[in-house]
Amino acid sequence: MKEITRKHREKIKAQKAFVLWFTGLSGAGKTTLAIALEHSLHKMGKHTYILDGDKFRETLNKDLGFSLKDREENIRRIGTISLATVDAGLITLVTLISPFRSSRDSVRAMHAPKDFIEVYVNCSLEECEKRDVKGLYYKARQGIIKEFTGISSPYEPPINPEIVIDTAKLDLKSSVQTILKYLKANKYI
Repeated sequence: MKEITRKHREKIKAQKAFVLWFTGLSGAGKTTLAIALEHSLHKMGKHTYILDGDKFRETLNKDLGFSLKDREENIRRIGTISLATVDAGLITLVTLISPFRSSRDSVRAMHAPKDFIEVYVNCSLEECEKRDVKGLYYKARQGIIKEFTGISSPYEPPINPEIVIDTAKLDLKSSVQTILKYLKANKYI
C-alpha cells in the first residue's frame, strides 16, 4: 500500500497548503489579523490552523527564555510544526514576533518554494506601545522584562516580504482583503 502524501491531503481538501508567517512587533496586530483572515478563509471552505507564538510559549516552548539561542529555538520548533501542518494539507497561519531575519530565512528554507509567505505586520513602536493591553512595553521600559523586542532587543524588519500590512493605517477588514487579494492573484486560493 502506498503512503498518503501531501498531494492526497490537498486533493481531498480541495486546496493548496502553505504557510502565512506573520511577523512584527508585539502589539502590531499579528494574531488579530490572522484570526480575522482565518474566519474569511473558513467561510470560503478552506482548512486552516493558527500557530500562535504566545500559546506556544505557554506550552511546547515554556522551557525557553528570550536569549538569542532560545528565540532561535522557539522559531525553529514552530517552523518545524508548520512543515507538518503543510504536509497535512492545511493553510497555516503563524503569528510570531520572530525578530531576526536569519531565523525567518531559516524557516523559509525549510519549506518548498512558494510554500512560505512572509507577512510583515508593520506598526510603529509608538503605536504598539499605545496598544499594549498586557503592559509588556511598560514592564520592558521599567527593566522588569529583559530582552524585550523593540526596547532592549532588536527587531529586524523583513527586506522583501511577500505582503506588508500597516495596521496603523489599514483597518482590519482592509488588511484581510489585502491578504486575500494577494492569495487570489498568486493562485493560492
